[in-house]
Amino acid sequence: MALAIRAVRCVHPLILALWLLACAQPAQADARLELQVKAAYLVKFAGFVDWPASAFARPDSPLLIGVAGNDALADQLEQVAARRSVGGHPLAVRRLQRGDAPAGLHMLYGAGLDGAALLAGARGLPLLTVSDAADALADTPAGMIRFVVAEERLRFEVALGQVAPSRLRISARLLAAALRVTGAS
Repeated sequence: MALAIRAVRCVHPLILALWLLACAQPAQADARLELQVKAAYLVKFAGFVDWPASAFARPDSPLLIGVAGNDALADQLEQVAARRSVGGHPLAVRRLQRGDAPAGLHMLYGAGLDGAALLAGARGLPLLTVSDAADALADTPAGMIRFVVAEERLRFEVALGQVAPSRLRISARLLAAALRVTGAS
């Protein structure tokens, strides 16, 4: 035991710092990959949802994706959504802060307390709401899709009971890809 303690004391601080940095790299890479996958999912979700015609001011209006509570995801989503369109609507990203209204959005990803308040205020709007909050499918009034990690993979669940008041139609193909669908009749 004393030998191990002396060996640790003899480790050069630079080597120790490099070792700690190397241990942190996989966690950072995992977090970056998770953001990339979430951003890709959000863009894909848009292609499997039908919004009522009244949700867009013009046929070529942008499909606006709002992000609350996760600036790193908003950054990644801007990159993924750049120069892409869904149903003739170019994709655009808007960052929301506490107190911002979800008006004009077509999709909203909410994280943390700011996102939970926005999700709750979105009930009945033609707005697809997405979260990764643990209770997004339970009692949160507007959580339609929730990201979950299952078997070390990012997946999603859909709460159809939350979708009905929004007048959105979610494709059966998206529902088939979901890990779980609740509220189906």
